[in-house]
Amino acid sequence: MQPEERQHRIEEFIQSVEFASLEEISNQVDASISTVRRDLAVLEAGGTVRRTHGGARVVTPRSDEFTFSARDTHQLAEKEAIGRACAELIQPNQSVIIDAGTTVYHVARYLDSKGPQIITNSLPVANLFASANRLEVIVSGGVIYPRLGVLVGPMAIESFSAMHADVAIMSAGGITLDGVTNSHGLLIDIQQAMIRAAQKVIFCFDHTKFGRKSVLPLCGLDRIDTIVTDAAAPAQLVAELRGKTLRVVVAPAATPCTP
Repeated sequence: MQPEERQHRIEEFIQSVEFASLEEISNQVDASISTVRRDLAVLEAGGTVRRTHGGARVVTPRSDEFTFSARDTHQLAEKEAIGRACAELIQPNQSVIIDAGTTVYHVARYLDSKGPQIITNSLPVANLFASANRLEVIVSGGVIYPRLGVLVGPMAIESFSAMHADVAIMSAGGITLDGVTNSHGLLIDIQQAMIRAAQKVIFCFDHTKFGRKSVLPLCGLDRIDTIVTDAAAPAQLVAELRGKTLRVVVAPAATPCTP
């Protein structure tokens, strides 16, 4: 493949996913990481891509599809119901990993009374607890990806690889009987480190994520202890997941509010 064609493919890929690791880009264009680094330098000089530690991100996103604030307006009532129900599963003073998903952010809003130790790569979650005197908050290292409100990259992965927590509360792009999937490789690498660091793993999915497959596999059902969802989740798939010995908590309907 000629350098111009390879660089065009790299640019298209990064535009489609918004950010990607060197390994992901290397696999996409079947080139070495050193070659990818040189191509990214060319693209960065052209102003369309910005290199980060361990990867690259798009300079001008095509849409707000992945923006935290935009995503947090979707299924808001369901996320509030899931947030309340999941928070009830957390015991006082537990250490809790919270990922950067918008549904999990709504869980965090109801955790203050539990006095947990919070470990997160989510800037919105960190800001939520910035003035909470009763809580200890640990924020991972990493590169800030502002549109997603998340810390990503090798330093974030390393942070979680060195930790242990009682519970990880997570979200993702979809769940089927084949397992859990998500949209970004950099997020998946961090979430897999979170799963390894936690004694118990809870996934929060609103009903739109059931039966849906996102771009990349995250984990199998065997890595999950509990799923929390809303009342509109498809009954058949919920029953099938319970048949695999998963605990599925269906939250009662709720309306958005400020606790």
